[in-house]
Amino acid sequence: MTAILNHRITGDGEPLILLHGLFGASENLGAVARQLQADYQVHALDQRNHGSSFHSDIMDYPTMAGDVLAYMDEQGIGKASLLGHSMGGKVAMQLALQAPERVEKLIVADIAPVTYKARHDAVLEGLKQIDLASVRSRRDADRQLAEFVEIPWVRQFLLMNLERIPQQEQTRGGPVYRWRLNLEAIDACYANLAAAPEGDAPYHGPVLFLKGADSAYIQDKHQDEIRRLFPESQLQVIEGTGHWLHAEKTDVVVGLCKQFLSAQTGDQAAKKQ
Repeated sequence: MTAILNHRITGDGEPLILLHGLFGASENLGAVARQLQADYQVHALDQRNHGSSFHSDIMDYPTMAGDVLAYMDEQGIGKASLLGHSMGGKVAMQLALQAPERVEKLIVADIAPVTYKARHDAVLEGLKQIDLASVRSRRDADRQLAEFVEIPWVRQFLLMNLERIPQQEQTRGGPVYRWRLNLEAIDACYANLAAAPEGDAPYHGPVLFLKGADSAYIQDKHQDEIRRLFPESQLQVIEGTGHWLHAEKTDVVVGLCKQFLSAQTGDQAAKKQ
């Protein structure tokens, strides 16, 4: 039996699946979920090797899209809209290319369907260098990580992956904290996560790309590949924000998502006739 991703379901309506980014978890999109759950049944997932989901040595986009399809099958969801940020956006794009009949609409937040150069070397090295045996508080871990990651809020985000080991599981003199994420697998599979989604044919459903104006993840040079794989896509640029647009401009992101999700496509209009 395929392991099912850890998840949280809120709200009522048509299903909308939320997929977080690298080093994240479902709660990273919590503010978006809370605003959308009034209109949609929101399924916030922890992806493999993240949050409270299962650990695996295998991480690539076809496999991770398969995780979401297995979750949809387990929940009895024939077709859903997807909203993915960064790595989650690539998983969502992969699913749309891999199983287009299962995707109603697609929202991709600040990522393009291209292969990126390594961007997380310092982060990965910093996380690997934290000596968990010496960590007795998050402040201890923050001090160690600061040697590799300068920005405090980035360190705070990364250290959300530290969890305190239950008292009954601790050993005398042993570590107090452990990683929720599978750091070894993420490090070993990083090239797969930097790669582009795979698809033999384009996805012809409606797609909304959201770009933070101050972010370099979606560039003009990516537009040809976006149009090739997602010919029915549109791009909205959100001013005054970067890669973490869903956290920095939540209301704007939610407003654009609602407008896009509620707009009738040709297929939806035909169904109502």
